[in-house]
Amino acid sequence: MTPHDIPHDIPRGSGGEEQPPTPRIDTSVPHSARIWNYWLGGKDNYAVDRAAGDKIKRIFPDIQIMAQDGRAFLGRAVRCLAAEHGIRQFLDLGTGLPTDDNTHQIAQQVNPTARVVYVDNDPVVLVHARALLTSSPPGVCQYIDADLTDPRRVLDQAERTLDLEEPVAVILASVLPHIPDDGDAAWTVWQYMDAVAPGSALVISHDAPEPSLVEAAREFVARGGPVVKPRTYEQVAGLIPDGVHVVEPGVTATWAWRPNAQTPQRNTTLQYGLVAVKAGEDR
Repeated sequence: MTPHDIPHDIPRGSGGEEQPPTPRIDTSVPHSARIWNYWLGGKDNYAVDRAAGDKIKRIFPDIQIMAQDGRAFLGRAVRCLAAEHGIRQFLDLGTGLPTDDNTHQIAQQVNPTARVVYVDNDPVVLVHARALLTSSPPGVCQYIDADLTDPRRVLDQAERTLDLEEPVAVILASVLPHIPDDGDAAWTVWQYMDAVAPGSALVISHDAPEPSLVEAAREFVARGGPVVKPRTYEQVAGLIPDGVHVVEPGVTATWAWRPNAQTPQRNTTLQYGLVAVKAGEDR
């Protein structure tokens, strides 16, 4: 199925309710979500996106490695939380275009009853998510058209699917660099973690300030992408709220976070990754 084949009246996720029409996809200009999809090896991109992605790669040749390492980290983190921590609810904020091994697919491999809510406010992402992010019973997969920087609205809608009195994994994968103010980024993380139950988890992946990445980020913005602010180790660690404790191996390069036999070994840190768990008296 190509983006042109996707009808506009497909219901969101597995909920069955009708949704408003979404705008048609403009393939004449590059789009940040489709560029990222190209770097991940996806198929939901066009020549104009690939050309823009290749120009950025010439500035920062490791951008594709960074994207793929970040995606693999997310998969390992979700599997760890589902299998080792027993978490069966996931809130994936700023999900981007669907690819292989999406959050709900990994979580439901471990626990078929897992419930996953995806959040994004990008029309290009929306039209794909409505068609492709579907769940088979007994699990649930829903999509919210909302801005992750509006936690109250997101949480109000997420509560239709998730029980916030039970642990939830809050996923912020490669999205906090798009909140350039450190205070705003930390406040956003705090809002979500304050709302969820003890035993909930936080997953963050975040661009590191590698010099050529900073230059590539400027080009990404010039090509229509959102603002990108890489952060240092200390700045990323500073986004973790009090009472939310990082699990081993701590804040580390995404490739170094609990690698498996398929994980390539790198000699640089292009992106930081962490998983943390919210403490509580009853945990």
